[in-house]
Amino acid sequence: MSTPNTSGPTGADTFLAAEQNLNGTLLHEPACGGYGCALSGDSTAFLAGMKWTTWSGIEAVGTGTYKLDDCSPDCAGGHVYPVPAVVTLSQPVKVCSPSGTRWVWSHASFTFPDGLPKALQGQNAPQNPWTFSALIAAAQQSCAN
Repeated sequence: MSTPNTSGPTGADTFLAAEQNLNGTLLHEPACGGYGCALSGDSTAFLAGMKWTTWSGIEAVGTGTYKLDDCSPDCAGGHVYPVPAVVTLSQPVKVCSPSGTRWVWSHASFTFPDGLPKALQGQNAPQNPWTFSALIAAAQQSCAN
């Protein structure tokens, strides 16, 4: 269990872990240009064209495109749907490293102003909200020493 930081996270030290990987790139208010920022470790979910209206130590809220692979017939051969979305990142977890303490978002929720394409509805709907369980476990392990 990690020791609580009495000062808590601030917007300046809170990040999005690309691919939910603490050893990868930590992104601060990323625009996610080009193809986008990988949200999943398996390249099936990306954020793109993000504009953040809030980025604090409590939550980050932004609008952009959520690119989702329908994985049909499989993820390699699936169709990627660009879906307009409002993204809320929350529940930052403490990450300890030799370069210092950082906070990383561990939870994402989405609203889809235009709805979801038919292929991404029902049992094929994206996980929402989405808790990054492996990232949380890795963050706790990083501070266990």
